[in-house]
Amino acid sequence: MKKKTLVLGASMNPGRYSNIAIKRLVSNNQPTVAVGLKKGEVAGVAITNEEEEFEDVDTVTLYLNAQRQEQYYDYILSLQPKRVIFNPGTENPELYALLRKNNIEIEIACTLVMLATNQY
Repeated sequence: MKKKTLVLGASMNPGRYSNIAIKRLVSNNQPTVAVGLKKGEVAGVAITNEEEEFEDVDTVTLYLNAQRQEQYYDYILSLQPKRVIFNPGTENPELYALLRKNNIEIEIACTLVMLATNQY
C-alpha cells in the first residue's frame, strides 16, 4: 500500500523543487497532499495555504528553510507522520530533536533522488 506524503512548502512555480517533487510523487503513484503560501494546483494536487488535518500522512517532505519551519512544528507533530524528509537547504537541528523526542524518523536527503533511485 502506498503511503501519503505531505509536501510542506509547496509552490506552483515550475522552477521550484517542491513543484517538481509533487509531479514526481504523482508520477510514481504516491498519494500526495500539499501546503504552501498560496492556494493552487500542481499535477492534480491541490495546494492549500492552511494547516489541514490530513489523515494517514506517512511522510512530510520539507521545502522550507529552518526559520520558516518554526511556525509548523506543532502542525507537523499533530499529523504524527512516520518520517520527515529534510531536503537540501532545510536542515534544522532544533526540529530534528523535537521529532526524535516524538519518535518520528528523520531523513536528511533529497526526495527527488530518493524517488529516482527507488529508495522512497
